[in-house]
Amino acid sequence: MIKCEWNQNQGREAHSSLHCQSKKWGSKMRNLKPILLVEDDDVDVMMVKRALKDLNVTNPLAHTLNGEEALEYLTAGSNKRPCIILLDLNMPKMNGVEFLKAIKADDALKKIPVVVLTTSRDTEDKFETFGLGAAGYIVKPADYKKFVEAMRAIDIYWTLSELPDGE
Repeated sequence: MIKCEWNQNQGREAHSSLHCQSKKWGSKMRNLKPILLVEDDDVDVMMVKRALKDLNVTNPLAHTLNGEEALEYLTAGSNKRPCIILLDLNMPKMNGVEFLKAIKADDALKKIPVVVLTTSRDTEDKFETFGLGAAGYIVKPADYKKFVEAMRAIDIYWTLSELPDGE
């Protein structure tokens, strides 16, 4: 059982503090690092925010509209490195595949886990993104309850997953 306290401010980039303790293991879970959402659709952004809130995920959520903005966010010295990137594929300026190519070619960014969260069921997209180093590929369910379950799976996996020290 995980106990989490929620404290979120308003605004484009929601800030909150993570204080999760597992009664089973008695240790803090994950970290204070933000989740970076790279998504251009306002409805999908609201759905992710709502699902994270419903799941009591208290990591800050940083949001960018496309791959170009996401790269700017990641390379700005003032932003904290995210613990995970949730990436849409179909976006203007720099799409998800182009963004994935760019960060996986950058030694400073390539270890950040990227989960593709998209409406695309295209087999080529799946092969290409996994070939570029995506950690996962989830097709966004239209049904909100199923979407929450998909987000729960991401949360559980990345809460329990061990990353290299310093990441």
